[in-house]
Amino acid sequence: MSEAEGPTLLTELVYLSIKDVGKAIDVKKLESPVLYARLAGKKMGSPLPLRKDTPTSLALPQPIWFAFEDVEAEGLGRVYPSAKVYNDGAVTILLRGKGRFTLDELGPLSHSPLIKSQGYVYSFEDFANRLFGRLLDAIGDAIIDPTERSTLQEEHYLAYCFLDYPEPPTQFIEHNRQQCASLLIGEIAEDALHESQIQAALAQPFSYRPDDLAIFDMDHCLIFDHHQDYEDILLIMEHANYRLLELRALDRLLDVRLDEAERDLTVYGIEKNKKSSGRIKLRGRTPQRKFARIQALRFEALFILENLENSSKIIGDYFLGQIYTRLCEIFNTEGWSRSVERRLDVLSSVYEMVKTDSAERRTLVLEIVFIIVCIVLPLLQIWQALILK
Repeated sequence: MSEAEGPTLLTELVYLSIKDVGKAIDVKKLESPVLYARLAGKKMGSPLPLRKDTPTSLALPQPIWFAFEDVEAEGLGRVYPSAKVYNDGAVTILLRGKGRFTLDELGPLSHSPLIKSQGYVYSFEDFANRLFGRLLDAIGDAIIDPTERSTLQEEHYLAYCFLDYPEPPTQFIEHNRQQCASLLIGEIAEDALHESQIQAALAQPFSYRPDDLAIFDMDHCLIFDHHQDYEDILLIMEHANYRLLELRALDRLLDVRLDEAERDLTVYGIEKNKKSSGRIKLRGRTPQRKFARIQALRFEALFILENLENSSKIIGDYFLGQIYTRLCEIFNTEGWSRSVERRLDVLSSVYEMVKTDSAERRTLVLEIVFIIVCIVLPLLQIWQALILK
């Protein structure tokens, strides 16, 4: 290794892939030794406790953990795969391995075929998808309202965790700005970045001690820690991705449900009457059915959003809270929340439209009955009396 290429750094790569597999997962069905045997894995303990000045009141969703058999990987020695299954339908595949690399060597690793298993060689993403398929086949019966595999929402994230470095992290990054920014953005190191992109990528670093540092971007992060004390940061990183995934999945669900509502209501005769200033009329024998379905969809979306917002309360100016806020800014979770709320408003508008139409129909029926009882029947009685005379 030539000196021009830079020093080799002991680095742990932590790759996570999160997918939304359905509305919920019955975790009680996962407490089975037969299931662990089928996965050739074992159940793992709870995650390490959160540290770094974190309030004891903080609670995160508690998944069911599975550990798979470790596999060989070029340059990383062994890779240790595991999986987390959450009760609200999310599944995380984790791949972890250590090796010595230069900064220029790290970039291509995320897409290179490194992992050897059963005679095949896989990239991180391909191997995570293979493990995900195994897991989904095993837990399929526990998934409530499963999502089609071809339409699964997913998020990927890769953390480069440096365990040794020749100088303090701040100075190391300053001396290797181009390579560090390329790692964060996911660009090839040979492609020079503009200074504005480098500044944006390396903005807002976080440090808890003088000798550690973490910087985050959309799909990658850099963590410098001699003590390897970054499990809580990885946990917060996963949860931010988890929140983004659930918001995207909910947004897509509402898109699908709104399209279904539009088709259903059109079938039952929504038409725009230009003569009545754009008033919409709902015709058909069973508008009440559509009314009930739209109402149920609205409540379902509201409950999902509320459960997501309350799954954890990572609020405050403590260290991990700052990291979580930064990740949410990068992922623009507020924008996704607004998108979901906007679709909920549309559902509410459709709900009110169908409700108003049903009320107008009932009023019209009552008016017709009133006319029959109060006017037509007396006229018939008078006519009968005249005939008899």
